[in-house]
Amino acid sequence: TTPEERPSHMTEPAAPERITGAQALIRALEYENVDVMFGYPGGCILPAYDPLMDSPIRHVLVRHEQGAGHAAEGYAHVSGKPGVAMVTSGPAATNLVTPLMDAYMDSIPMVAITGQVPTAAIGSDAFQECDTVGITRSCTKHNELVMSADEIPMAIRQAFHIATTGRPGPTLVDIPKDALTNEMTWQWPTDEEVSDSLPGYRPNTKGHQRMIKEAAKLILASERPIVYAGGGILKARAAEALRELVELIDGHVVTTLMARGAFPDDHPNCLGMPGMHGNATAVTAMQQSDLLIALGARFDDRITGKVDAFAPDAKIIHVDIDPAEQGKVRRPDVPIVGDANYVIAEIIREIKEMLQGGARQADISAWKSQVSGWQEQFPMTYEPSEPGAQLKPQFCIEQLNERAPEGTIVTSGVGQHQMYTSQYWKFNEPYTWVNSGGLGTMGFSLPAAIGAKAAMPDRTVWAIDGDGCFQMTATELVTATLEKLPIKVALLNNNFLGMVRQWQEMFYDERYSEVFLDSSNVPDFVMMAESMGCVGILVESPEEVGPAIEKANSINDRSVVIEFRTDAAEGVFPMVPAGASNSDLILHPTQQDRAEVLKPAPKPVDTKLKDGH
Repeated sequence: TTPEERPSHMTEPAAPERITGAQALIRALEYENVDVMFGYPGGCILPAYDPLMDSPIRHVLVRHEQGAGHAAEGYAHVSGKPGVAMVTSGPAATNLVTPLMDAYMDSIPMVAITGQVPTAAIGSDAFQECDTVGITRSCTKHNELVMSADEIPMAIRQAFHIATTGRPGPTLVDIPKDALTNEMTWQWPTDEEVSDSLPGYRPNTKGHQRMIKEAAKLILASERPIVYAGGGILKARAAEALRELVELIDGHVVTTLMARGAFPDDHPNCLGMPGMHGNATAVTAMQQSDLLIALGARFDDRITGKVDAFAPDAKIIHVDIDPAEQGKVRRPDVPIVGDANYVIAEIIREIKEMLQGGARQADISAWKSQVSGWQEQFPMTYEPSEPGAQLKPQFCIEQLNERAPEGTIVTSGVGQHQMYTSQYWKFNEPYTWVNSGGLGTMGFSLPAAIGAKAAMPDRTVWAIDGDGCFQMTATELVTATLEKLPIKVALLNNNFLGMVRQWQEMFYDERYSEVFLDSSNVPDFVMMAESMGCVGILVESPEEVGPAIEKANSINDRSVVIEFRTDAAEGVFPMVPAGASNSDLILHPTQQDRAEVLKPAPKPVDTKLKDGH
């Protein structure tokens, strides 16, 4: 912030001011415009919690440090601002490792502050000591052990700068207790000082102009183009630019699990989610395209399937702000390192200039017709519940979506319910879908929903969870209640670790090893929710689904948990088996007999004689 932008309590003193490191830490967070942070106090970080009492920063007291990290992620997902988590040393810091790795995989801006034993005790195996910097080196974009109070302002500025620029990600500042209690002379580093302190950190945002021209040429020459939009579109605030590009070339776009909402599902050019559990049209269109325009996507294994067999005829344009992604999985024909929003705008400008100069776009009408045919033949489908039978999870998701207030934010855990939500919820707005994509962290949904609600208190936030995920972080409902952050939880309870069960059914001869969670209504999720200050609702039949959702949406002073008793035998389809080619897509059983329609046509055999033979 500039001096003019700071509130009166943040004005710089006229003379040098002596304050403690703890006061400097909280002041630095204020200068970074932190309005909400999530945390849990303990011995070594305790000095920082004293000046926090006099700060306008809201602190959300979680029930587990992992919850603090996931809540910070949820906050960052929907707000675009870095989420902040502050915990103590030792086990508290190690409890942050999972959300840090989760944020690292999904490029979520997050700043973690951890306490550390006093500097004189470091290395002595002191109480609650651990090598936090060493432990988190591989799951943070940057981390640092601060050794004196004077280093705190610069360390915090660097942490926020690195977390939010280039490819976003988590950073961590580890602060010994004596650095918090000792005094220092307050000074807030300038932008130039921060830049000079990080000589090797210069993210490239502009992209190479020659490569941008080459990309424009390839796009105009393509007869079967697919825009492959990844989570980087959302990180770059590039949803509008993406839409302009798609409509300019009248091409199709797929949105990965991390990009859901970056392009509206109700747009005629949207094919939805590709990948292991993507819809048949999105998977097949990528597989048979002649050009993949990859924007902020990283060719994750869940998208590509068997890499050697992925989109064999496609040339690749790969736009990514992280140069390490170029060629990591698939060698691009046109690599462009830069900010997706800026680069897409430049590609659009080049295409328009070429068209105005007399260039013509290749005819894509046959391709559009073929894709349209796939959409008609292979819609997402499931078999409705028979009277008296258990609920179908897909039906519950559809009903939740149909009744959701405008602007509803949806979070999910990991597993079948995550895939059902991405498949059956219609995402037409960016920043309304929050999930753990890269790391696949069970227990993510509930604390992330709390973080999202803290960022957007006027929005409805639904956490869609499975019974396995829910039991990992359910105690954070206490946080939602006591912090007055009411969320709504749709608990799809099939009594199993559903996705693991599905794999055991399909690939392990139905040998269901350690996936059965419940045989006698234990725990009672409705009573469990009510014991934590929430409204609990049990739904067991299709006719109860709609009224229960309407009731939940009408309650806004407390959190609500709806337990939907769902069919354990239901599987997620389509599905590409792990390690298989996307051409080996397994469809829903009602569609599998038509699978050959999705296979690429055989290439004509070259019968010409060569070398005179």
